[in-house]
Amino acid sequence: MKALVTGATGFVGSHLVRQLTDAGHAVRILYRSQSKLSQLAPLDFDAVQGTLADEAALERACAGCDILFHVAAKADYWKDDDRDALWQINVEGTRNILAAAKAAGLGRVIFTSSASTIGIRPGPEPADESDAFNLPPERFYYAYTKWKAEEIVAEFVANGMDIVTLNPAVIIGPGDVNAISGSFIIETARYQWLVPMSSGGLSVIDVRDVARAHLKAIERGKSGERYILSAANLSYRQWFGLIAAACNVRPPLFSTPDPLLEPIARFIELLRRLGIQTPMDADQTRLGKFHVTFDPRKAHRELGPPEIDIETSLRDTFAWYQQHGYIKPDLLTRLIGLL
Repeated sequence: MKALVTGATGFVGSHLVRQLTDAGHAVRILYRSQSKLSQLAPLDFDAVQGTLADEAALERACAGCDILFHVAAKADYWKDDDRDALWQINVEGTRNILAAAKAAGLGRVIFTSSASTIGIRPGPEPADESDAFNLPPERFYYAYTKWKAEEIVAEFVANGMDIVTLNPAVIIGPGDVNAISGSFIIETARYQWLVPMSSGGLSVIDVRDVARAHLKAIERGKSGERYILSAANLSYRQWFGLIAAACNVRPPLFSTPDPLLEPIARFIELLRRLGIQTPMDADQTRLGKFHVTFDPRKAHRELGPPEIDIETSLRDTFAWYQQHGYIKPDLLTRLIGLL
């Protein structure tokens, strides 16, 4: 089988390419920047340079392939407010690559969406694949673009394409060079017990299990279905406690009261308008009081359960960040550790 992977130089994509090649599959990647190919060394693959807006490149990339893994997305949404880029990459890019895959006659598409497109239920009850996106689009624009991409997927499925959608929760693990979810580990290692918590919770999974689910979806996934990928639902107190243990630091002590989250979010928006970057954006802050947790039993039943527990994943992530210079002891870190 020859697989085309978009987003191959990213966090999930690079792990997926490794697992595909380890399984003996031929791999082609669509990539934007030559400099990022080092993420995939020394793997064996062929490559087509281009973007999701380049129809000629998409046609070349799809030619001769049997299956498409569409992983590419703009996921570091809190680092800038470029909504046009979010729409063009996450929505129009999905439309473009699916059109190219259909024209080339690819047999199956595995689309990497996000658990952020799953609606949040009131209270602590985990949501499942039946819960439609229900956040305000203007405030949670990344999730909205991924939801709109899923609507495009549904259109192509209705027109006869074989597409399976995977919805990963918060993804952690070694190799997150852009510190997308890895920022949890980096910030906790540095600020330790001073990291603020909130009352809500989240759902998490290791990147290697996410990649493994992609491979299993080739044979086991059902066309037109969505599959939530998650290994554990945790309160933020549990989550930061596990991170602190992996980093060998004291766990956070302070909780931010729910009524303060909205004023803090507005203050973050003001700072962003002034050009001041913050570790979290306003949308993430507002979600802090919600239990953004999910029921992954459908994926566990049909694709198989995760194999890596969260404690192991966090230790591996911390070790990787240390080895690659993301986490270095400095004067501030040492001072906080002594207090």
